[in-house]
Amino acid sequence: MIPENDLARLKKLARDVSGRAYCRYSDFRVGAVVVAESGDEFAGCNVENASYGLSICAERNAVFQMVAGGQRLIKLIVIYTPTQEPAAPCGACRQVINEFGPLARVVSLCDSNQRLESSIHELLPDSFGPQNLRES
Repeated sequence: MIPENDLARLKKLARDVSGRAYCRYSDFRVGAVVVAESGDEFAGCNVENASYGLSICAERNAVFQMVAGGQRLIKLIVIYTPTQEPAAPCGACRQVINEFGPLARVVSLCDSNQRLESSIHELLPDSFGPQNLRES
């Protein structure tokens, strides 16, 4: 269980970073904060591109910031969307979260008091990941 004061602080951080999103095509600002196993925090926002496949979601941006910061294990990811209902991560983000946090908690928050909270395993059951690769 995540203490409410920690969750409120992480929501504010995710909301703040969502304000820096580059989303001129969808106008859907998303912010995410990854908390690494070490306790270090890494924020990311969505960055879109005219060639839409080259866009990156906030969740993957935050995970990649964590990896660039030398961390490899996600404990928690908090996602903020400026909506009345929370939005769960897309399939691509679920796969990337699973790669670096097979036991990660995922909390999606929004402008109301609603929240989605689950494990990545619940969001991506029977997932494919590093555990499926052969050792060489």
